Amino acid sequence: MTAPGASQRGTSEERTGARKPTGVTADGAGSTWNPAGTAAWRPPRWPADLADGPDFAAIRAEFDVPAAFPPEVLAEADALAAAPPLPELDATDLPLVTVDPVGSRDLDQAVHLAREGDGYRVSYAIADVGAVVRPGSALDAEARRRGQTLYTPDARVPLHPPVLSEGAASLLPGAERAAALWTIRLDADGAVRAVDVRRARVRSRAQLAYPDVQRGADAGDLPDPIALLPELGRLLQQQALTRGAIELGTPEQQVEPTAAGTWTLTARGDLPVEGWNAEISLLTGRCAAALMLDGSVGLLRTLPPAAPEAVAALRRIAGPLGVDWPEGVAPGAVIGSLDPVDPGHAAFLEEAAGLLRGAAYTPFDGAPPEEAGHGGVGAPYAHVTAPLRRLVDRFGTEVCLALAAGREPDPAVRAALPELPALMVASDRRTRAVERAVVDATEAWLLRDRVGTTFDAVVVDAEGSRGTVVLTDPAIRARCSGALTPGTRVRVRLAEADVGTRSVRFEEVA
Repeated sequence: MTAPGASQRGTSEERTGARKPTGVTADGAGSTWNPAGTAAWRPPRWPADLADGPDFAAIRAEFDVPAAFPPEVLAEADALAAAPPLPELDATDLPLVTVDPVGSRDLDQAVHLAREGDGYRVSYAIADVGAVVRPGSALDAEARRRGQTLYTPDARVPLHPPVLSEGAASLLPGAERAAALWTIRLDADGAVRAVDVRRARVRSRAQLAYPDVQRGADAGDLPDPIALLPELGRLLQQQALTRGAIELGTPEQQVEPTAAGTWTLTARGDLPVEGWNAEISLLTGRCAAALMLDGSVGLLRTLPPAAPEAVAALRRIAGPLGVDWPEGVAPGAVIGSLDPVDPGHAAFLEEAAGLLRGAAYTPFDGAPPEEAGHGGVGAPYAHVTAPLRRLVDRFGTEVCLALAAGREPDPAVRAALPELPALMVASDRRTRAVERAVVDATEAWLLRDRVGTTFDAVVVDAEGSRGTVVLTDPAIRARCSGALTPGTRVRVRLAEADVGTRSVRFEEVA
């Protein structure tokens, strides 16, 4: 799952996204979101004298983030939580575990990995939200309004009431829960041999956190259910490169609390175990997409392949930025070999984000869409593994459960598929706007008393007389004026840090 906090990065489909949505800027003018699309709209100014940190609650209010759940939604959730429905199939003997960020409560996924002949068997239980949230219910209407769970540093705004998302529907350890249980059989090379998904009762044995799992992997001492995670994760990552998948993997700006009770910004990269765990989720999404395409109905997450002219432009700047790009090597393989700490590599990754443009949710009922693939994944792909936190996953899971059982999807589910893309576009836009505003506000707050101070920085892009620079400590990313060259280290002077408008601007020191 996604850790609480805000980020700005280029990442895979199983992590918080990074491409700026329409109406969101990080160019020294502050973050803006124009829900009406009118030139007259302006972001309000917030108090500039906050001693303890940015006002994240004000940001949520600015972007109309839903707050309390309506009484009828809470009543429906309470009734379901008191007696959650459980399927007949009992798979509680399967020793599943969850792997998530520290402190997570909305646990969508539980996993068990095993050898099977010369290959592997992946058992992946996904919280069965469709068992409790039915189309046409008050819960369904509210989930459509929200779209997804939104995380800010001081609060989590859930898609579903916590009594479900962090309680009766969450795959908490020791609790019997309803799940969509995927069983995916792979050969020795990681290719899919067979897929099955059905409703089942499951019971997670343990809730594991990424740092602990990474330590266990480094020591060669992982719990049996995930002992194969490093081996299988690396195999699936290699398979992804062979398919031409592109994973940017750039560090994210993350707002974190300090010991003094305030906030700071850090640059955080993924632990290896997070990448391996994401591969299991991506594998399941690929299997879901295959089921949908075979069944001629579904909702895909699509992304056009990188345009040849974009790849050619990226190749032209590789040499000047110190990036080795041998002939015949795909962009994803080059990107996967880079060190984001290297200034030239950081600038290259900044430009590489241009390869991944045009992501969409693509419904179909009958003939498959002309563009069914996902350029970042390197294969057709669907969202089905995060139904507690993302609206579309519940519907995608219901389609897959029906198709796997040889049935037609429920008419209400089928009718909803064309409606979901617009709901998710609006939700994604709001989420990204809030995330960017949170980071911008924290940047301005951290630097508010340091105007005139000089810093070491790395130039990650430049055009004309301005560009973007990244500081290391604190992890600031902002606009800068000067004769800048991407991939170089420079000294910059802070020219502006306005908490009220969430704007930060630097000038190159001659």
